[in-house]
Amino acid sequence: MFHLIKGVKKYYGPYVNSIHKVAGFTFKTPIFKSLLSYSGQRLKSSHTFSKLSSENAESYSYIIVGAGSAGCVLGSRLSEDPLSTILLLEAGPKDTLLGSKRLMWKVHMPAALTYNLCDDKYNWHYHTTPQKHMDNRIMYWPRGRVWGGSSSLNAMVYIRGHAEDYNRWHREGALGWDYDFCLPYFKKAQTHELGPNLYRGGTGPLHVSRGKTNHPLHHAFLDAAQQAGYPFTDDMNGYQQEGFGWMDMTIHKGQRWSTASAYLHPAITRPNLSAEDRTLVTKILFQGTKAIGVEYVKNGQKKKALASKEVILCGGAINSPQLLMLSGVGNADDLKKLGIPVVCHLPGVGQNLQDHLEVYIQQKCTKPVTLYKAQNPINMAKIGLEWLWKFTGDGATAHLESGGFVRSQPDVLHPDIQFHFLPSQVIDHGRVASKLEAYQVHVGSMRSTSVGWLKLKSTDPRDHVVIEPNYLSTERDVWEFRQCVKISREIFAQKAFEKFCGPEIQPGSHVQSEKEIDAFIRQKADSAYHPSCTCKMGQPSDTTAVVDPQTKVIGVENLRVVDASIMPSVVSGNLNAPTIMIAEKAADIIKGLPSLCEKNVPVYKPQSLETQQ
Repeated sequence: MFHLIKGVKKYYGPYVNSIHKVAGFTFKTPIFKSLLSYSGQRLKSSHTFSKLSSENAESYSYIIVGAGSAGCVLGSRLSEDPLSTILLLEAGPKDTLLGSKRLMWKVHMPAALTYNLCDDKYNWHYHTTPQKHMDNRIMYWPRGRVWGGSSSLNAMVYIRGHAEDYNRWHREGALGWDYDFCLPYFKKAQTHELGPNLYRGGTGPLHVSRGKTNHPLHHAFLDAAQQAGYPFTDDMNGYQQEGFGWMDMTIHKGQRWSTASAYLHPAITRPNLSAEDRTLVTKILFQGTKAIGVEYVKNGQKKKALASKEVILCGGAINSPQLLMLSGVGNADDLKKLGIPVVCHLPGVGQNLQDHLEVYIQQKCTKPVTLYKAQNPINMAKIGLEWLWKFTGDGATAHLESGGFVRSQPDVLHPDIQFHFLPSQVIDHGRVASKLEAYQVHVGSMRSTSVGWLKLKSTDPRDHVVIEPNYLSTERDVWEFRQCVKISREIFAQKAFEKFCGPEIQPGSHVQSEKEIDAFIRQKADSAYHPSCTCKMGQPSDTTAVVDPQTKVIGVENLRVVDASIMPSVVSGNLNAPTIMIAEKAADIIKGLPSLCEKNVPVYKPQSLETQQ
């Protein structure tokens, strides 16, 4: 107890209010209250302020389910208030081993990202139903199950989406979530290595950097895009998304900068934040329609924790709707079939599932400059040792250092096709080693019109849900992917690639007709790992909405969802940066603070909608 009080005094010393004395130490009032609450929870004292259940469940102000891209942000931001106590529960393991990031190289080495896509150690390892519009293929969906969530598994690409995505959210019922109200939270989260400006942040926890490899194939890609008539943009997250340029990445000093690194680890020493790993939340506890806590399993034991203020789900687009349904919040007919008592009939739970599909266009390289040689065991060892020693070299990047956005046709208002360029070949999510010297572009449409759903398979929380993304179910989506192939080939055919360009590997020169291209897409397209929208944000009058613009679950009390599942519609880009923004903005909402706002920040519009390039 002595060390606890001493630690609390050291941490919260700057807070000013009336003075109290506890165990011989001088405290300010907020510290005194926090200390009593904290010690009561941690030591199971009889002096806690919350009424405990008969099972002696611990009580907190907030319980956050999921220590992923959103949960780590909320855990950090809500624990800034010393009067609030927070319990953060994560089903997966910690992202550190014995306090050393170097030993957890599979998570923290940027170039090692494919290792975590190949097994289920840090990964939920989901699969979809057979996709009837994609030759009945079962699609692989890796999702993070570790501190940091998918930000500890992803390719570290930092893309915000387009301003018009957020203006569309506002029109879809997410009032107060237009670009004016979202941009400040992107900036609040970020420290960009190029420094702050009208679009970039300079003091946030999330470090964002540009690539350092200066690879000749990246330069060739950007030159070729301009030769094909597409503009160069110096910041895809700034004034002009449209065009090709250098990627922003969540990499800091050669290490992956997940939300665990950015938000959770700096906050973990706060005495009012408890973060647990390997803890599976199985149910939200309700009194009537009021959420009062959660039930969870840790070390094989079933336990309960109570929340005096709110339970906040941050499990992502799959786990959050799954937990809602397991707890009796969802489509009443579906719940009754499984024998789940209905707390609230909310038919939108698990509906509106949206994802980005992408395909790899691959070209053989005539010069030995790709990453193929890095697969040699001796070279792999050298790369690994350099990274372990100095956090530099080929291990310090995911190599997706250039990319771009274009419009699929002239009358499209803002880009709807995205490119990531890689000076290597990826086969089956990286689960199969590259076969030869090659480079590729990952390309896909951003605003698919195909919408899916997910449902419970059983009442067992350990069972994965049924995932039906319904890929390529509309003719528009099929047409857009033809454009993806056409534009990729156009860029690879430019003069800048002449000295590198060998035969096309995928789809191959024999694939030319629309029918042949469509067949290739069905056989080879895969998820870009961007599931979203399954707990759609909207107005309470919208029968498909799950949360309101304050992120509160409609029809119940003291329950929120804060993650990519609450997007009304998927944004035009990668989802990690928008998810972090959502959590930053939600933290202010939960704290009762006025929303940050920056009006009339200029955004690029094409000079003419009569041309595409």
